[in-house]
Amino acid sequence: MFHVKHASPHILLINPWITDFSAYNFWIRPLGLLHVAGLLRQNGFRVTLIDCLNAYSRRKEYCDGKFWKTHIPKPAPLKSIPRNYSRYGIPEGALLERFSLIEKPDVIGVTSGMTYWYPGLFETIQRAKDVFKGVPIVLGGIYATLCHDHAVRESGADFVFKGRGEVEILEVLSKLTDLRLRTPNDVLKNKDSPYPAFDLYPQLDYVCVSTSRGCPFRCPYCASPFLAKGFFRRDPLKVVEEIEHWTTRFCINNIAFYDDALLIEPSKHVLPILKEVIRRNIRCNFHAPNGLHIKEIDQEVADLLLRGGFKTIRLGFETSNEAIQIEMGRKVDNQEFGRAVKHLRRAGYPRQDIGAYIMVGLPGQKVEEVEESVAFVRETGARPILAEYSPIPHTPLFEKAFQVSPFDLRNEPLYHNNSILPCQWDGFTFADYTRVKEDLRRTQRNESI
Repeated sequence: MFHVKHASPHILLINPWITDFSAYNFWIRPLGLLHVAGLLRQNGFRVTLIDCLNAYSRRKEYCDGKFWKTHIPKPAPLKSIPRNYSRYGIPEGALLERFSLIEKPDVIGVTSGMTYWYPGLFETIQRAKDVFKGVPIVLGGIYATLCHDHAVRESGADFVFKGRGEVEILEVLSKLTDLRLRTPNDVLKNKDSPYPAFDLYPQLDYVCVSTSRGCPFRCPYCASPFLAKGFFRRDPLKVVEEIEHWTTRFCINNIAFYDDALLIEPSKHVLPILKEVIRRNIRCNFHAPNGLHIKEIDQEVADLLLRGGFKTIRLGFETSNEAIQIEMGRKVDNQEFGRAVKHLRRAGYPRQDIGAYIMVGLPGQKVEEVEESVAFVRETGARPILAEYSPIPHTPLFEKAFQVSPFDLRNEPLYHNNSILPCQWDGFTFADYTRVKEDLRRTQRNESI
């Protein structure tokens, strides 16, 4: 039914809307989708990209900022939540106009993000189906993998791809279009070529780079081991070549690293990258929104992070409670955190530039534990950042979350939303969370005066 044939097939790739109570652009780009786009072009496909999130109402100095948003009705399961719900990204009319201006595609590929963003994904798919009738839609990405059965049943996509294998997706598109792949399979699996197709954006102000895939740790709240099997790292010099490509050919001044473990064994990876960036005199602002592993930050690492251009330092601290540190895999203890912050401050980073993620709303967590962690981070000389826990299917902590949550986490992905504090209980209510957040904001405002 969906078999098509074309001398040079046209593939439309879409990054869908986000629907949520809040969303912020911390250098969000659909890196996997853009890698697929690069591979498609390398193999003779014509590619069009529509990124529904490429619309902003306000930008900051480093090109992060607020998405354009449209208030929409809340989905039925979230009706009781006393907050506005919005669709983030380009207005609906702008999306339909983009559709009207492009050639009818042979296949549409759609990626997906957080599990609880699926209403925006479904709406994007439906708009594409309304305009491009009969065109097969292939869905992949995080939600499609973590909630595969839900996506097959509810998304409206014709094919739902499970896993993070760009080569496998390419093979599916090849079969759908009868276009034989030009590139040998072993070359396709090379993570250094081609670069993600950021040039498909009409205006490019930042890019994202991944120097590795997967993570050597097994944090009980994280789905990285499920989404990416194993841990692979690129050649440091190849990474620098990519950085230089974007900064010289496209005049990019901001690059976000998407790695889950950028600092692991720094002498073999991040230090050679930073030293080569400095040697080549590459001027760029680097950001690490996913968080850096604290144990690896000695004085040499801290100094090179600053000299190499890292502006956004985020540390994956989680908690100052030793019992919970052990439960979370003991990646760091309080003494190691204190030493890392000391090294960063000595290198020249001020308190406001050293953000430490503190996990909030873990199953069974008490509000006092979060308050103690906030106080500890502040006393150490860093800036606390609350990171609300989201229950993620296929993680070790999900079963515990399901048992204690007042929401039906197993059957309704909307309840994975960290904004509703899915594991709230008498020891940590939503009112407690709101109070802690407001107290922290008030303290930080007073410090900035």
